[in-house]
Amino acid sequence: MTINDLGMIFEFIGGLGLFLYGMNIMADGLQRSAGGKLKDLMGFLTRNRFVAVLMGAGITALIQSSSATTVMVVGFVNAGMLSLSQAVGVIMGANVGTTITAWIVSLNEWGSVLKPEFFAPLVVGVGAIMFLFAKSERKKKIGEIMAGFGILFIGLSFMSGSIAPYKDAPVFSEAFRVLGRNPILAVVAGAVVTAIIQSSSASVGILQTLAMNGIVNWQSAVFITLGQNIGTCVTAILSSTGTGKNAKRASVIHLLFNMIGSIWFGIVMFIIFRFQNDWASATINSVQISIFHTVFNVLNTLVLFPFGDVLVKLSIRLIPDSPEQNVAEDTIESQVARRLDRRILNNPTFAIETAIGEVLYMGEITRQNLVLAIEAVAENSKEKIQQVFRTEETVNQLEKLLTSFLVEVDNLSLTEAQHLKIKNLFYTVSDIERIGDHSENIAELADSKRKDKIQFSEKGNRDLEKIYTAAVKTLDASLEARRQGSLVSVQHAQEAEKTVDKMEKELRDKHIQRLSKGKCAPESGVIFLDILSNLERIADHADNIAEYVSSEVG
Repeated sequence: MTINDLGMIFEFIGGLGLFLYGMNIMADGLQRSAGGKLKDLMGFLTRNRFVAVLMGAGITALIQSSSATTVMVVGFVNAGMLSLSQAVGVIMGANVGTTITAWIVSLNEWGSVLKPEFFAPLVVGVGAIMFLFAKSERKKKIGEIMAGFGILFIGLSFMSGSIAPYKDAPVFSEAFRVLGRNPILAVVAGAVVTAIIQSSSASVGILQTLAMNGIVNWQSAVFITLGQNIGTCVTAILSSTGTGKNAKRASVIHLLFNMIGSIWFGIVMFIIFRFQNDWASATINSVQISIFHTVFNVLNTLVLFPFGDVLVKLSIRLIPDSPEQNVAEDTIESQVARRLDRRILNNPTFAIETAIGEVLYMGEITRQNLVLAIEAVAENSKEKIQQVFRTEETVNQLEKLLTSFLVEVDNLSLTEAQHLKIKNLFYTVSDIERIGDHSENIAELADSKRKDKIQFSEKGNRDLEKIYTAAVKTLDASLEARRQGSLVSVQHAQEAEKTVDKMEKELRDKHIQRLSKGKCAPESGVIFLDILSNLERIADHADNIAEYVSSEVG
């Protein structure tokens, strides 16, 4: 091997690295700029399977990775957010959506103006300048996408340039002739390469680069591409390690779908090539690979779409439930932990939306505990007091789970607006936990009231009911503000909090007057005033939650 040959190998490896890096940058930028669209697509998850197919194709086209989409599906199934039946549709759609990358790569052969050496350096330069110096977040995202797009094509140019001097070398023609004659070997080769680099888009891109130099024949390209569709399943299979049975079944469905498709389509193409030998041995270009890749995935989806339920049943047969398995108690904490599946981190937008949903869930549990604590005060109920204490332990566990998850989300590639939202969610979790602490304080006061057989006056009970209602109203409005991102709800929370402040002062003064006149026992007075203080602090923390929303949308 000469120095020149070694240099060409280095150039190919460097080109491959640039191609993968550019694809990653472009996909990351597309994913962040498409955040709202992905959120809308998420809303279709509960629709029928046809819509799920469209959603899978749409998401994959946006984030440029069927592997990432499938990994997210495994995560959603594991979290109980997606059924196996819905997952089938998304997986089918992901295979269609991934063909977009092949079309991007094949731009090389659409004309001289579209060749990478002509425009890629300019695109990288303009994109980098926009990303580094633009003030607008939107322009920064556009710059990031442009830079990734250009780097991807520069990588392709490097790979193609390193192969060009050897396109007439016997080793290439012989290799593809052997693969063409041995379809199974070609399928295995495509699957292995794809499994190693964990991306069917990248492996198809490498095949297209070879095809640009006229060294790939139709028969070998077809079977290698079919193998690439099988190899891409490895990512989802690895992702399902340590998950529940349904998540493992989702990865098996992905493998079954691609394997069945590759088998039936491979048989059809093998028969065709037997009678069309000239076509089989003819060279294929990158555009034709894009066409074949698209036709195969679309046809496979159309053929297997009616058999979605069969795929689900097959996956259950392959991964059956274990009758002897002891099922642990499904606690609130375990439910939330399951929904906060780390695989969702593959998509920051979904991760943030999931985090918001679980923070609101924590808020609703805390609200119910507040109601229970007040009922315990009114009823002197030992059972309700104990329930408040137990639920507060759950709230504390949820704080730890959510804080840990938010730390991971905050370390993802996020926009400034998303970082602000995550920071506010940290604060929101803390405020909700403090509301839980004050609810526990009220339950402790209820316990003292019960043990000492203390009774509030009728007037005291009515006053307590009024301020409690206002405090709950503040919390409800704040949670609604976070749920809807609504400034109207923020205003309602602020108004309710002011009402609580005013009532707390008035009721405190009234109660002190009753104490001074001997209308209330000193013991009851201390408990009553402490309850007022806790309710006022609850309203303050609820108002904080609303203020965080205001900082995002105001």
